Amino acid sequence: MGVKRSLQRGGILLSLVANVLMVLSTATNYWTRQQEGHSGLWQECNHGICSNISCQTTLAVTAACMVLAVGVGVVGMVMGLRIRCHEGESLRGQTTSAFLFLGGLLLLTALIGYTVKNAWKNNVFFSWSYFSGWLALPFSILAGFCFLLADMIMQSTDAISGFPVCL
Repeated sequence: MGVKRSLQRGGILLSLVANVLMVLSTATNYWTRQQEGHSGLWQECNHGICSNISCQTTLAVTAACMVLAVGVGVVGMVMGLRIRCHEGESLRGQTTSAFLFLGGLLLLTALIGYTVKNAWKNNVFFSWSYFSGWLALPFSILAGFCFLLADMIMQSTDAISGFPVCL
């Protein structure tokens, strides 16, 4: 069962990294930078003075998807920790994988929406907060695959254990 445990540990570590990157991306105001300053999902800063951004539909959808992605990612990580810490119980990793994949899908939706909104603006460049969101995406998806593979190993072990053959 060493491979299963390693996959679970890897999934937990990958989801932790994804969650840290998503929180960092969501909370900071460096999604784009322009000549006068920078902006994020919540505030726009010009010449050192920051103010709240007025409600824009695309930005609101992006912010909502980012917050939901963080929440779903944290729930997925907690579920993964519960699977890892309660070895004797028959907890399944499919639900954990589904939560991590859903968090990745929400993250992808947010980032694509923000990209479409800002890609064609002149003198606007994407910055590190935006890129940390993109960096979180593969970590979230890989974490989901780790738990999915660990669950498949557990299922196959349970199926084989009923046969009267020594393997």
